Amino acid sequence: MKIKEIIVVEGRDDTAKIRLAVDADTIETNGSAVNKDILIRIKHAKDKRGVIIFTDPDYPGERIRHIVDQAVPGCKHAFLTRDQARAKNSANKSLGIEHATIESIRHALEDVYELADIRDSGITRADLVRYGLIGGPQSSMRRAKLGELLQIGHTNGKQLLKRLTQFQVTKQQFEQAINVLQQEEKNV
Repeated sequence: MKIKEIIVVEGRDDTAKIRLAVDADTIETNGSAVNKDILIRIKHAKDKRGVIIFTDPDYPGERIRHIVDQAVPGCKHAFLTRDQARAKNSANKSLGIEHATIESIRHALEDVYELADIRDSGITRADLVRYGLIGGPQSSMRRAKLGELLQIGHTNGKQLLKRLTQFQVTKQQFEQAINVLQQEEKNV
């Protein structure tokens, strides 16, 4: 699978793992120390070929994603769940793209291209409250599961609607994921 866009990752281990999964070029942020020169390179890459931000599903990864997204608006995003990015070695429980399977990486990158091309999803803040995604005792757990089902990553309550819009998740896709979430909760 050849990726046209340049993929922004945290480090060289991520680059190595991605290159095992797909034919792609990367820009490494060298961890959370995203400096001005790196942001200039990312902006240039976005203007020339497009950019996919693909960082670890942890606080530093989300911080890097936010920094790049603010400095270079309009980037695409790929996500792994925490389980997909968790080291399989029982002694090392760190999270990172470098620990993911090749299949998980390919799937996350394929999902970038399968998003609906629609401007107004029709999903409202009231929907998020109604389905217990914000303002409820289990909201964080439900958002985490929804993020996994929709491949949009885990968000806090304030970020969820923005992330759904950013990924152009349709109301139908959202409701299908909610149905799966509710079914799983009934079976527990």
